[in-house]
Amino acid sequence: MSEMSVLTSGSRTRWSLAAYTHIVRSRLMRKPADILQSAAVKSWDIAPGEVSIAPPAFFLPNQLERVTGWEGERFYPFEHPRRTMEGVGTVEHGPTRGYLLKDVLLIDGTLYKGNANSSLTPRLSRLPRVSVESEIERGAIYCTAGGNQWFGSWLMEDCATYPLACNEGVPVTTALANLSSAAHAPVYEDWLGMTPVRLRNAFFRELVIFDDLSQNRSRHSRFRAMGDKLLSHVNYSAHSGVFILRGGTGELRILHNELALAERLRDRRGFRILDPSKSDVATIVAACAGAKTIVGIEGSHLVHGVNVLQPGGSLLTLQPPNRFICYYKYLTDRDQQNFGFVVGTPAGEGFTIDPDEMERTLDLFPS
Repeated sequence: MSEMSVLTSGSRTRWSLAAYTHIVRSRLMRKPADILQSAAVKSWDIAPGEVSIAPPAFFLPNQLERVTGWEGERFYPFEHPRRTMEGVGTVEHGPTRGYLLKDVLLIDGTLYKGNANSSLTPRLSRLPRVSVESEIERGAIYCTAGGNQWFGSWLMEDCATYPLACNEGVPVTTALANLSSAAHAPVYEDWLGMTPVRLRNAFFRELVIFDDLSQNRSRHSRFRAMGDKLLSHVNYSAHSGVFILRGGTGELRILHNELALAERLRDRRGFRILDPSKSDVATIVAACAGAKTIVGIEGSHLVHGVNVLQPGGSLLTLQPPNRFICYYKYLTDRDQQNFGFVVGTPAGEGFTIDPDEMERTLDLFPS
């Protein structure tokens, strides 16, 4: 049998009935579903864990006192975001792990094995299509629920896991062609050499899933390899930095003086101004390549610059006071870069950033 095949009518009927059984069982269960890893017949370390040092972020006095909403735990619940900014010292990163499961069903973007399931994408309808038409001898799922929802998580996390999936079987994603509704994703896939199989319904004889959230050296090397691939497509030289505009894209974080801040850095420090929503991938990578500093509102759009930021480079996030997130600091700590932030002041439905505070914080970074 080939690694991937189309099921016969008899097989489709059999696996469709099995699919119905899983759905009914999950709806009748009184307790939460088991995690998928619990159904594995084998697990192993792909890369070892390690211990590293998490230094304090760069920020001015009294910035953290402005924060009215913390959301760091939503992503990486290692430490409270405030403590992460103040420096936690020694941090233990776990290993990268693989898990092998057998006879797994993928139904409308959700994986089912026994009493365990994992939803990777929202259902397309209340009554999911349960006809399973594809059978894969050995597949490897590299996508995550977060990556299928947020473009930044897809590019920072799922794309970094893709090489692991290629080593274990047919690389599979449940994301639709318009990954995370991001127009840039297909071109990034092409530049990164990614050719996944896209499925929402399938039967896997064997399926490998991953625990690839730890910021260990394996994750670092794979992420940096991605950046090198992107840089190979453009010509560039070192420059002061780039201010990446967010505007009204994604989950709204309205910075009323965003453009004025960008123009100030352009006029006073030679920064480039980039609006990803109006640029193609070639323009985006060329603008960010060689930047010593990336500046912008905290959010997924910053990953365009973080992807190609070199060791020793700096990232300055402009934080809404009601939505403080420290996600990027885990990456900059891992990749030997500097992280800083400025917390804004509420203004109507959005916030403002003091331009002097922005520049004074930039001056805190090592030259």
